[in-house]
Formats: sequence, structure tokens, C-alpha cells
Amino acid sequence: LSWIQERNSIVGDNYRWPHVIPYVLEDSLEMNAKGVILKAFEQYRLKTCIDFKPWEGEKNYISVFKGSGCWSSVGNMQMGLQQLSIGANCDRIGTIQHEFLHALGFWHEQSRSDRDDYVTIAWDRIQSGKEHNFNKYDDKRSDFLNVPYDYNSVMHYSKTAFKNGTEPTIITNIPDFTDVIGQRMDFSENDLQKLNRLYNCTSSLSFMDTCSFELENICGMIQSSDDNSDWQRLSQVPAGPNTDHTNMGECKDSGYFMHFNTSAGREGNTAVLESRILYPKRGFQCLQFYLYNSGNENDQLNVWVREYTSANPNGTLRLIKEIKGSPETYWQLHHVSLNATRKFRVVFQGVRGSGLSNGGLSIDDINLSETQCPHHVWHIRNFTHLLNTSPAGRDGIIYSPPFYSSKGYAFQVSLLINGTTDNPLNLGIYLSLISGANDDHLKWPCPWQQGTMILLDQHPDIRQRMSNQRSITTDPLRLSESSSKYTWDRPDKVGSEATFPNGTKYMRGPGVGTSAFLTHQRLRSRNFIKEDGVYILLTLEGITTTASTTQPENPEVPAFCPDNPCENDGVCVMVNTTPVCRCPAGDNWWYMGKKCERKGSTRENTVIAVSSTITVFGVMLIVTITTAVCLKKKYKQGKKNKEGLTLEE
Repeated sequence: LSWIQERNSIVGDNYRWPHVIPYVLEDSLEMNAKGVILKAFEQYRLKTCIDFKPWEGEKNYISVFKGSGCWSSVGNMQMGLQQLSIGANCDRIGTIQHEFLHALGFWHEQSRSDRDDYVTIAWDRIQSGKEHNFNKYDDKRSDFLNVPYDYNSVMHYSKTAFKNGTEPTIITNIPDFTDVIGQRMDFSENDLQKLNRLYNCTSSLSFMDTCSFELENICGMIQSSDDNSDWQRLSQVPAGPNTDHTNMGECKDSGYFMHFNTSAGREGNTAVLESRILYPKRGFQCLQFYLYNSGNENDQLNVWVREYTSANPNGTLRLIKEIKGSPETYWQLHHVSLNATRKFRVVFQGVRGSGLSNGGLSIDDINLSETQCPHHVWHIRNFTHLLNTSPAGRDGIIYSPPFYSSKGYAFQVSLLINGTTDNPLNLGIYLSLISGANDDHLKWPCPWQQGTMILLDQHPDIRQRMSNQRSITTDPLRLSESSSKYTWDRPDKVGSEATFPNGTKYMRGPGVGTSAFLTHQRLRSRNFIKEDGVYILLTLEGITTTASTTQPENPEVPAFCPDNPCENDGVCVMVNTTPVCRCPAGDNWWYMGKKCERKGSTRENTVIAVSSTITVFGVMLIVTITTAVCLKKKYKQGKKNKEGLTLEE
């Protein structure tokens, strides 16, 4: 939804934002929305050159608040404070990406001057007074940047937008796209192409590398001379894998992976494969890759980083993770968190273990980005059979294994395979707290932990993935719909008894989520199901909305500290090479102190002892008050400037 300015993308440099956009997350926002907005910013950083930073007095900035619905002005209105509303039920990452694309200068896809070639608008089916939402703008006012019409755009309305009955308001001229329009999973490829053209992006901020080994140069990776075996670029191995992971054998004369043969040689033989030199900006990375083990359970894959300094120009190796496991007949997804702060290489070291091997270790579809890794992975195999045979309703629910959050809360995810009885052919997803080992030592009801559930689009290039995700946040005051109990209280207090597959009994709290997570049609598209399996990535953690995530000017200095001394979910950032804690705060509470060790709230008076002279204290007070008043006046003036705009929903 957007303010009227009649263009698919606004022409004129004055409507452009700087590449780093200042923002404020207003107190009116729901806590879950705040967390999802920060996740949306991470997608912009991963796939574009657009960044976001907390407002520090810049002339123009975006004020994100909880208004009526989801809407934004289009482009930079040069009005100081520019509002963007994330209202009730707008807290989906695709919806937030959609609204910020409006703010960056884009209109809805079906407003293009050429839209009649691709869709037909059924005017008699549109709610009275909502017709303006379907306006079309001629090519003198609308610039679609020479990118083809995109039924898959996150900026396209769905077929039922503003309908006055049961019939669709938008009919696609190619019938196959009827249920494609209106997706809110992620940016489409064409969305990114338009945004990157408009803002002259030649690279994205947090992306580092991707490799599917389709080209013979293997992405600039090198074989080490310090080993006694080599990794081979192959398309299949007799003992497995039969195909690569990228194409799954579907493309002739393509489909390669790297393989370390452990069926020959002696125990302890190693093969080392190193990435090209990489230059970090943020001080934290997530390495993701697929591993196929057709060797022996004692074979091992070690992940190292080789870091370079002026004192050590040949690099210093640091072991990050050792991966061992029983041989399996399928590719397995792995995540490894790195914290490189200076130029480095990623090093894959295969080690032949003891015992008989008929195959070896294979790796494929590597992605490296300066993002946070998910905390847990739920791999569901034989998924097509589940999809085809599961009944609608509660009898079609499957449950994940138990997981623990970083704070120690035990939780579980349930998947409603075939939707509800009155709305089948949908995937539903829910998160529940369950009884766990730490319950006696945790806060109850569970306060402000955000659970994020991502159905992974397994495209080999992380920049082109359109994963589907949903987040929920544990509001400690939320009451269950069926009782007066707190939803997020101790599971043994508000939950019901359940049994793990091994027979162990536990208590499962109420499930919170959605019965319309993803339609089966979208689920069968793209690469959600691959090798007949799906991956659900899970994280449950506290929400921190105070940390600045802008890139440091000097790539040798990390934006985030190598070690975090901050307490109470504080975030450590480097300021002039000095670690500084940014403490979390809520509507009526905050943490303070050098390590965020002290808590303050509006219910208590905090006395601050000042050891400076009265004169110095007075000067500081005057400067502080003057600054605060100026910023407040500027803030209010921005709100006044918004008047007079017309709303398009």
C-alpha cells in the first residue's frame, strides 16, 4: 500500500534516498514487528547495496510506527520525518520489504503502463471507493527500468485484492499465473534487478561468496600443497552421491560437486580446499553448505579459517568446527558461524578416518554471508509422500524434535501439513514452548523472545532464494483464547501432556502461528522441496532494537566486537577501536552501565552520582537539554509536513 505519486518507480534524483537510510522504530510498534523489521533490513543488506541505520539527527529519515494498516509514501519526500506504517497483521517480512520498496521509490507492479498486456482488472468486482488502487500510469510518468512485467513481484497485488464478493479483481492474461500474483515471501529476481538498477548497486553489502562448482575454476578455490590428497570435481560417485545438489541430475552435462575419496589411502590422509581471499566488514559470518557422507563414520570434515595480518602474511589457521557422522544416502545442510575480523580464507579439510570406506566426503552449494546463522535446523524427509497423504486438520500435524533457545527455553515447532479442515491445501506452522531442563531457573511467563521459522528455498545462490518465514514473539501478558492462563507461562502449568517418539513424556504449551503459512502450490514451486526433503530453519532469541548495523569505514575493524562482554542481551560494537556496549531497552525499562549490568524502569527513581563540578554539570545539562529540544522540534515538524498526502491502499 502506498501514497499516490503516480509512478511504478519515481523519476527524479530528488526522490532517491542515500544508500544508508536513517530510521526510527517508534514505541507504538508491536515488539514482534520491530524484530521482523530488523530481519527485513538484513535481506536488503544481503541482496542490495541499501543499508539502514538508527536516526542520529539527519535531515530526512523514516519513522516506522503502528498506524492503520501497512502503507508508505513513495520515494524520499524530502519532508524530514517520513512515516511508514506497520500496523496490525503487517508483521511479515515480505510485507515489510514491500512497504520499504515503496519508500525507496517503487509503485505496485500492476500500476505499470504496460499492465493491460498481462492482467485484466475486473472493475465491477472492486469495493466501492477503492478503485484508485488499480490506476494505471502512462509511460511518461512510469519508469519500469526496462525490466519485464513480473507476476512474481513482491509489489504485485493478489487476485482477490479489494474484492466486493467472491470473484477475483485481477485476472492474469496467462492463466497459469492466477495464483502466483500476490506473493509476500521475499524479493523476486526482477524486484532486485529494478532496485539495484535504480540505486546503481553493483554488489550487495553482506553477501560474500557462493559456489555450486558448475564452472571448472571452482570459484577460485585452491588445493593446498600441505596435504597428501586432493578434492576432485565430480558429477557422481558410485557409492554416492549419484548427483550433485545444485541440479539434482536434472540438467544434462552439468551438476558438479567436490569430493574427497576416503576409500583409498591410509588413515589420517587429508585433503584441503581453500576459498579465495575474502574481506570481512561486519566481524561475523554464516557459512552454509551441503555435505554428503558416503564414506565411514570416522571420516571427518574440519572447517578452518586462515586469517592474515601484517605480522603473519602467510596466514594463521584457526579451527572452527569438526563435523562427523554416520554415512547417509542424502545431502545434509550445515551451518557454521564464523567471526573473522580481517582478511581470510575458508578452509575445508577432509580427514580419512579408520575403518572401511566405499566412498568419501562431498560438498556442494556453498554460501558465505555476513549474517547470523540460524540456531537450529529441522530436516523433514520423504516430504512429497507426507504432502500427498496427510489429512486436513489436527490429524495431519507433525512435530519437530525439541530445541533449546539461547536463553535456555525448550521449544518445539509443529507443521500442519494439509491446513485446516475448512481451509486445506495450506501449510500451517506453530511454535510451542515445552517443558525443559532449565524451567526452574527461567523467567515465566517467558518475556519477549522472538521465534523465527523459515522454510528454506534451496536455490544454490543465497541471493536468489525466496524463502518463506514467519516470526512470533512471546508477550508475557498474552492470555490464551480458551482460558485466563498466560499463553507463554510454564508448559507444565498451561500445557498438555505429549510423548516423544522414544516414549518420554513432556508438557507442550499452546501453539502460536498461522494455518496459512504457505499454499501447497507455492510450496511445490521453486526449491522448497529438494531431494524430496524440506528444511525449516529455527531461531528463538531476545529482540534487540538498539544496535547500529551500519558498515565500518575500515574493513580491518569489526563493527561488532570479537568477544561480547555485554550482559542482558547487550550488543558490543567497536567505536574507534574501543568495545562499547549498546544496551537493550523496552517501552518502560532499559539496561545501563558499561556492561548493561544495571536495569532501570519508569517505576523507580535512579539517582546518578556525578563527580564533576557543579559548573561542568550545568554546562552539560544545558547542552543536553538544547540538543533534545532541537531534535524534538525537528521531529514534530516532520510529522506536520505529512499532511496533504493522498492515501492509496
